[in-house]
Formats: sequence, structure tokens, C-alpha cells
Amino acid sequence: MASSLGCSGRAGLQSPSAARCPGLGSLRRPVLRACRPSAAPRTVNLSAKPLQAVPVKGLGAQGLAQVRPARFQKRQTATQSTAAAGDSAEVSSSKKTFLGIEAFTWQKIVPLGLMFFCILFNYTILRDTKDVLVVTAPGSGAEIIPFLKTWVNLPMAIGFTVLYAKLANVVSTEALFYVCILPFVAFFGSFAFILYPMRDTLHPTQFCERLLENWGARFGGPIAILRNWTFCLFYVMAELWGSVVVSLLFWGFANQITSVDEAKTFYPLFGLGANVALIFSGRAVKYFSEVRSRLPEGVDGWAYSLRGMMGMVVIGGFLITGIYWGLQRTVVPRVKAGQPKKKKQKMKLGMGDSFKVLASKQYIRDLAMLVVAYGISINLVEVTWKSKIKQQFPNPNDYSSFMGDFSTATGAVTFTMMILSRWIFKKFGWGVAALITPTVLLITGILFFALVLGSGPLTPTLAAMGFTPLMAAVLVGAAQNVFSKSSKYSLFDPCKEMAYIPLDQETQLKGKAAIDVVCNPLGKSGGAFIQQIMIVSFGSLSASTPYLGVILLGIVLVWMGAARSLNKQFTELQVQEMQAKLAESKAALPDQETFGATRKFKLTSAMNSEGFIETKYVPMDEGESVTASMDIVDETTAMQANARRNGDNGNGVSQAAPTQPGFFKS
Repeated sequence: MASSLGCSGRAGLQSPSAARCPGLGSLRRPVLRACRPSAAPRTVNLSAKPLQAVPVKGLGAQGLAQVRPARFQKRQTATQSTAAAGDSAEVSSSKKTFLGIEAFTWQKIVPLGLMFFCILFNYTILRDTKDVLVVTAPGSGAEIIPFLKTWVNLPMAIGFTVLYAKLANVVSTEALFYVCILPFVAFFGSFAFILYPMRDTLHPTQFCERLLENWGARFGGPIAILRNWTFCLFYVMAELWGSVVVSLLFWGFANQITSVDEAKTFYPLFGLGANVALIFSGRAVKYFSEVRSRLPEGVDGWAYSLRGMMGMVVIGGFLITGIYWGLQRTVVPRVKAGQPKKKKQKMKLGMGDSFKVLASKQYIRDLAMLVVAYGISINLVEVTWKSKIKQQFPNPNDYSSFMGDFSTATGAVTFTMMILSRWIFKKFGWGVAALITPTVLLITGILFFALVLGSGPLTPTLAAMGFTPLMAAVLVGAAQNVFSKSSKYSLFDPCKEMAYIPLDQETQLKGKAAIDVVCNPLGKSGGAFIQQIMIVSFGSLSASTPYLGVILLGIVLVWMGAARSLNKQFTELQVQEMQAKLAESKAALPDQETFGATRKFKLTSAMNSEGFIETKYVPMDEGESVTASMDIVDETTAMQANARRNGDNGNGVSQAAPTQPGFFKS
């Protein structure tokens, strides 16, 4: 038929000078549109501008493709190349690494490590100084410590927590940090330069001596608190530095800008730099202890050393504040912009409601039990140990010098434990790491109590080694505290802080305030209260030592049970968080069916807009039945087949085939 019409398929339409085609009136009008007798042959080019796949800007060279006409290719070639290069550069820049870790991660971790270094440097100086001040004060002794922790430290901690919760509802997180830390810096500076030089004027010495005469020695502890109230205030502020600045401010801020994966890798490493601070601060305390011993008669050694040590504390406080300010300006905005919102912000609660909500959650109760159990356990051993230290070193300079050596040893052992802790987290996970600290404390505590109780039979052996039973108890107690505190800093603290990360912001904020500021001193006060009951019941601390050992065993077993329960809940929350992030990532992508990943295509023939019968693959409707005669293929095959019918090779590259179709495309 083509030869009789004089229109031999594609060839007949390719020449603009071809003869007109008479006698076509019997054909349907849509077909006649290709060559009407009254007009020159009309050329319909359906494949001259094939649809080609080009990269979508923002997805890079390997991104998802969208279909654009080939006529836009020339004018957009340079633009696309530039965009692709820019995308590649952007991806490359965001993935820059050092030692296998992204540069932005280092921008967070290094300042946090330096910040933690300064915080623990200050804390070690304050911790060693507070013990020497209150234990060696006039009319005081080691027996003052349980009363301080129970009747002064705990109420102060509760009051601070109430104030903190109220401030958290009215000021920003950044302002809250400054409001909390700057009063500490101001107090420690003023204590060394104002309060201590005026102690004779401020302390009611004569009044307290009359009280002691009238009430008797059994009230010596409370009276000593009143008699040396500025020293006791220093003691409480030093204790609160550990609860507020270390646990609440630093770890709370670190939890806001790090993920669980980053925490598992870097939280243990924070202590590497921080425990170098323990070594340096221990040497600083040792240095000032030796300086006091070399001062001439009539010179107040404590006033001299306090000015030096508190001066370092003030400088450290300003460094901490400066680092925090810098991170707020450089890191926090990028973290907020780059991380999806984990949970919906909950309605703000008052302090009373906060405690009710927190107490109703088993997760928070278990976490609180960990903190309280540690405080009770370490206090049961530590106070007994400090009483032995005073017996061995009654001179304040010798006492302070020994505490400096103790801090240095703690820093060195903790540094080693920090290195091991990273391997422990990676190899065994959170649950095992959380159980190591109670295990270490239990074993070393039993050894210490056994030596204190059974020192008699060991006296000849100890004498042969050059030790008295008292000195041996001091050294074993020091070893117990070194290993307990090193496991706390390297494992217990990172485990506790990781447990906050999956929680919503409201629970994180007020949960940490309730647990770290209240439960921490509650644990210490609980241990002190137990000791007070034992002393009253059995007459002395040494007589109650066997019972304290039994109580220690029970507390540690409860601690281990809470750690196992928390590990199960922590794992479940991590799984939920990962599922939420996965769902959010999927929601951010186009629907999977948009790309036909699960859709099927069928071959159909239909007339196109130009009047030609066109054969192509089209998507099948959902639920459409399939017959044996249907040609069914997947999306990739369908796209390639349709592309070939449009004159390209299925990859967006134009073929050398004729650019004009015939009447029928197939």
C-alpha cells in the first residue's frame, strides 16, 4: 500500500519535495494529517528531542534522575557541570576527616575535653582543700563530715535544685549555665581573699565553746559546724561544684550536642584529658603543702596557699565559661540545624510536678538508684578511711600532702582506665560497663574492711614489710578509693550520661537536676546517716565496722539489679530512636512507588497527540488483573524499551536512527 500511495513509510516523508498524495479521502482524518493534498508534507519529529535523564541538583552526580528534554541539554551543560562539582565539593567538605573522625566532631570533642579538664582540675583542688579545712579546724575532726553531709549539704542541694528548676523555665539554656557557674567562681575567690582572713571575726568561737560545755561532747559535730561555719560553707560549695558543674552543667551540655554513637566513643576519652588534670591538680596541692611547711613563723600558711589555689580555681572557672561561650557560637547552631528533632517538647512543669513525673518512671528511678547507691557505698568506706588518715597524719600539712599524692595516683590510674573503657564499651556494651564500678567497689571495700577488722593477726607480717596496721589500712583504703573513683570517672559517669541521651529534653533537664543535684548528695547523706545510726547504736565507728560491711554488700547488690534493669530499658529506647530516625529518613525521600521499585508496567498501543499510534509501556494500576497475553516488565526494562522507541539507547544518549517516525511506532 505504501508504494501505491507514493508515501513509502519513513522515506516518503523525509524529502520536503515529495509529491502530494491524492486519493486519500477514504482514510481517517487523523491519519491524513501527516500528508494532506492541500499542503506540503508535514514533518512530525517525535524523537528529535528525546527525553534524557539528567542529575537533579542537590543530589550530586549519582543522585536520582529527572526527565528533561534534550534541547535543554546544551544550554545547561555548563550549569550542570558546575552544580555537580559544587555538590561534590560540598559532600567532600562535610566528610573531611582526621584520624578517621569527621572534622566537625573534633570541633565538638576537643573543646569539651578541655572544658572537662578545667572542671576536674578545679574539683580536685576543692575536694582536697575542703577535707583539710573542716577536719583540722579548731574543735573539729573527721566526725564532722557525716553531720555536714546530712544536715547541711543535702538541704543546700535540694534548695539549689528547686531554684534551678524555676530558672530553667524562665531563662535560656545558655543563660542558665552562666547563672549557675559564676556564683561558684565568685565565692571561691572571695573565700580566699575575704572570708578566710576574717575568720576570727566571723566565727562565734566563744559562744560555741560555752555550748559545748553545756551540751556535752555528743553534740560536738553540730557545734563544730556552727563554730567553723565559713569552712563548712566552703565544704558545701565544693561538694556542690561536683554535683552542679560536673554532673549537671557539663554533662547536660555534652548530652545536647552529642549522639549516642559519639558518646560511646568519646565520653570515656573525655576523662583522658580530665584525669591529666587530676595529676596536675594533685601536684599543685602537694606543692602548696610543701610551701606552707617552709614559711617562716608568724606567716599564715593556709592564707598563703588558699590565695594561690583559689586563684587557679577562678582562672579555671573563667576558662570554662569562655569555652562554653565559644561552643554556643560555633557548634550549637550547626548541631541544631543538622540534627532532626528527636521528640516533641513537653509542657514545662513545676518542681513538685517534676518530681512526681520522674518518680513515676522506672527508667528515672533506676538511674537515681545508681547514683544513690554509689554515694552510699563510697561514703561507707571513705569516712572510715579518712578517720584513719587523720590518725596517721594529724598535721594539716602532712594530711594535705598525702591527699595530693592520692589525687595524682587517682589521675594516673583513671587515665589508664579511660583507655580501657573505650574498648569495654565497644566490646561488651553499656550493660557490662555499668556493672564494673559496683563490682570493683564491692571487692576493694571488702578487702579494706577485712584489713581493718583483722589487722591483729597480720601485724607481724605487716611489720616485716615495714608497715604498721594503721598505715596499711590507710594505703589499702587509698587503693580502694583510687580504683573505685577511677572506675567511676571512666565507666560509671559515661554510662550514666549516655542513659540521658534517648530521653526528651524536659526529662533530661529536670531529670538531671533531680538525680545529679539531689540524688548525689542524698546518697552521700544516706551513707552518713547510716554511719550516725551505727555510731549511736554501737558506741564508735570502729565497733560498727562489721555491720557497715554487711550494709555495703546489700547496697551494691541493689545497685547491680538497677543497672541490669536500666540496661534493658536503655536498649529499648535506643531501638525506638533508631526506628524513628529511619522513619523520618524515609519520609524525607519521595515515595518508593514514584520510582516504580515495586510497580509493574504493561505494553499498550494508543494514539498520541499527533495522531500516531504509539506502542509503549505504562504503569499498571493497583489491583489490576494480569492475563497470559499481557507483556509485563519491571520499571527498568520498561524505561529502556520506551527510550529505544523514542530514539535513544535507554541511557539518555541519542541514537543515529532516523529523526522522524512513520505512521506506526513500534
